[in-house]
Amino acid sequence: MTNFISVQLKKAAEVDLAKPLCKFIQQSYPGGDAQAEHCRAAEELSKLRKSALGRPLDKHESALETLLRYYDQLCSIEPKFPFSENQVCVTFTWKDAFDKGSLFGGSAKLALASLGYEKTCVLFNCGALASQIAAEQNLDNDEGLKAAAKHYQFASGAFQHIKDTVLSALNREPTVDISPDTVGTLSLIMLAQAQEVFFLKATRDKMKDGIIAKLANQAADYYGDAYKQCQYKDTLPKEVFPVLAAKHCIMQANAEYHQSILAKQQKKFGEEIGRLQHAADLVKTVASRYDEYINVKDLVDKINRALTAAKKDNDFIYHDRVPDLKDLESIGKASLVKSTPVVVPLSQKFTDLFEKMVPLQVQQSVSVYNQRKADLVNRLIAQMREATNLANGVLASLNLPAAIEDVSGDTVPQSILTKSKSVIEQGGIQTVDQLIKDLPELLQRNKEILDESLRLLDEEEATDNDLRTKFKERWQRTPSNELYKPLRTEGANYHNILSRAVQADGQVRERYQSHRDTIALLCKPESELNAAIPSANPAKTLQGSEVVNVLRTLLADLDEVKKEREQLENDLKSVNFDMTSKFLTALAQDGAINEEAISVTELDRIYGSYTQKVQESLKKQEELLKNIQNAHQDFSKMKQSNNESNLREEVLKNLAVANDNFVELVANLKEGTKFYNELTELLLKFQNKCSDIVFARKTERDELLKDLQQSIAREPSAPSIPLPTYQTTSPGGSKPAASSAPTPAPRTMVGTKPQPPARPPPPVISAASSSSSTSAPSGTAPAAAPAAPPAAPPAPGASAPAASTAPSQAQGPPYPTYPGYPGYCQMPMPMGYNPYMYGQYNLPYAPSPVYQNPGQAPYPTPQQPGYLFPQQPYYPQQ
Repeated sequence: MTNFISVQLKKAAEVDLAKPLCKFIQQSYPGGDAQAEHCRAAEELSKLRKSALGRPLDKHESALETLLRYYDQLCSIEPKFPFSENQVCVTFTWKDAFDKGSLFGGSAKLALASLGYEKTCVLFNCGALASQIAAEQNLDNDEGLKAAAKHYQFASGAFQHIKDTVLSALNREPTVDISPDTVGTLSLIMLAQAQEVFFLKATRDKMKDGIIAKLANQAADYYGDAYKQCQYKDTLPKEVFPVLAAKHCIMQANAEYHQSILAKQQKKFGEEIGRLQHAADLVKTVASRYDEYINVKDLVDKINRALTAAKKDNDFIYHDRVPDLKDLESIGKASLVKSTPVVVPLSQKFTDLFEKMVPLQVQQSVSVYNQRKADLVNRLIAQMREATNLANGVLASLNLPAAIEDVSGDTVPQSILTKSKSVIEQGGIQTVDQLIKDLPELLQRNKEILDESLRLLDEEEATDNDLRTKFKERWQRTPSNELYKPLRTEGANYHNILSRAVQADGQVRERYQSHRDTIALLCKPESELNAAIPSANPAKTLQGSEVVNVLRTLLADLDEVKKEREQLENDLKSVNFDMTSKFLTALAQDGAINEEAISVTELDRIYGSYTQKVQESLKKQEELLKNIQNAHQDFSKMKQSNNESNLREEVLKNLAVANDNFVELVANLKEGTKFYNELTELLLKFQNKCSDIVFARKTERDELLKDLQQSIAREPSAPSIPLPTYQTTSPGGSKPAASSAPTPAPRTMVGTKPQPPARPPPPVISAASSSSSTSAPSGTAPAAAPAAPPAAPPAPGASAPAASTAPSQAQGPPYPTYPGYPGYCQMPMPMGYNPYMYGQYNLPYAPSPVYQNPGQAPYPTPQQPGYLFPQQPYYPQQ
């Protein structure tokens, strides 16, 4: 009876997914087997896209299965890869399915760096291919009917899903084919066709006529709603509208026909005739208006036969009154179809290529957790180091333990010798000099990388601004200054980090310069060191003193606290707990991750005992330092006070402080070197990110420029050429009326040989003018020759010339032109004269110098002096 409506597939531009995905995997995941496996999965995904979109698809289940598998893979990778313009930047380009292009080629298309856009277009193709497969089914058997109904309902669900999600997925105006209005109409058309399939099956199964009528009436309702949605919109192909209108009438006619059978069974013969008449009118409308699209001959014959029989029986037997159409009861509706919801996975053969890859939300949660853990560990370590530095400073100010070791007054204390040996083993002053020398080079390298990254952004942004200024509203893409805001923020953050690092480097250098001489003294041999330390009188009375023993015990306890801290710091650094499983469980259970609550709970469970140990260590040190200071006061009172001993003690204090500063300087410089090296890796990743997005923007810019150039080339150009004064002024000097607008010149037909203009009719020459060469023709004097004598009146008895033979303006062609041009006129010529050179149709004609009418001004040269424009060929190209 009819052909079903199927939807054209969208065409996609080729995209290499493997390269950007592998690059992100290499940057975000540690090397090894897992990274290699993820990269192989990315290559498989790229191959799957080529199979699904890179070739024409057969109207078969296997082709649809390929599309569904690719759509499922897109849904699975969406939470695992940050597809966007400034992260994993992949630009997907799709053409409008309903755009036929233009004479100059090209079609409406949209390119976006959005995975949601890719998913939308792939799902559109899934629905479109399903509609094509359904349309190819054999509806003469149950298997074909079931398959068609299934695919139409799936297509309806796919288009409905696009309608609900397209605007949020794209965040901009989509192409016409995937706009909410268009896909909403397509969804309703597919639903109507599925309902029609159920009507056909019910008819084949010879179900009750009342049920069949309701199925047909529901299908007619669906078709009518679809037609109403698109009849005033130029979104779908034009051949769809008459098919929808025809099917609405056909389904309504079927409903009336089967309802008339039910009326006959109920002995309502008048109602039977009324419904058959309505059905006949409906199919008559289809046959008269839409016969080009749908053949309803069989249905027309069936209804007419039934109507003829019903009228005959009613006229001869029943004589039942035929009610008006408005008095007939409405036929009920029965819908057996619904849009199949899109529930991932759509494919029954789906296997997640990236099953072992952690979702992006979990990655982000793990990253934030690691930052929280690092902050906690660093805070605890910083507290312990600060306490250790405080203890060292207090002991140095008290010259401990050197004071209780230096009872002889003329040898180097053992603690100073130990410190000197340690400094020499670590490289001494040369190590510090080399580390300080390396810092500016590392800093400069990082600055150059950051500056180069920002330069790439600046240059691309400047180019984008120039093109936006040039093309204005035609330049429809995200402005670079908005797109680069996250990168600018990240770059500013790196710049601030480098600024703080420069300040820290300056503080380290300043402190080093303050203690360099003393550190250099520690690096000398024992003999030189002993000579540099002033001697003092021995204090033998202090040997074996209770105060000295107490101080030694307290100092030993403090050393034990320091060693415990070193072990505690190592333990804190070595603690490792993988939170991935925790976050995955939370994501699976709740569909979201409350990272803060989970992280705080786990950090308290893991590091709670360590935090308590740190606080106990700090409290113990505080008590020990208090006791040491009290015992040192007693020790100082017992010592014999003199200038030599005070000077010696001051030098020993400085040496102890120099050792502490050396240890701290080396640690700070090594941390600074490590910091710069790690920052280099981060800045290189930042540079790669900037170069990737700039390259993607350049590719997008080139494609957009190409489209703009094609669009501008397709625009018609019709320059306005001002008319010469002789065409805008009548011979008498007055302007012509507005109604005498110039007639456009005929267009040259492509492929047709140009023909010369029609030959003007030969002039009719009167006897008087032919017998006398001195008499001028009657009529108005030529405007081009105002000095010519006025026309002489006709001689008595001579007949006036016919009006049709008198020229309306000056003799001779005033300007070379062509038929249709406003200045063209046909003027009398001598017999035998041919002003056109028929052998050269495309060249301006040249007047013959031989023949000339008596009294007529000579023919002008090929270019008249007063003519503003060059002479044109007979058939100017337009």
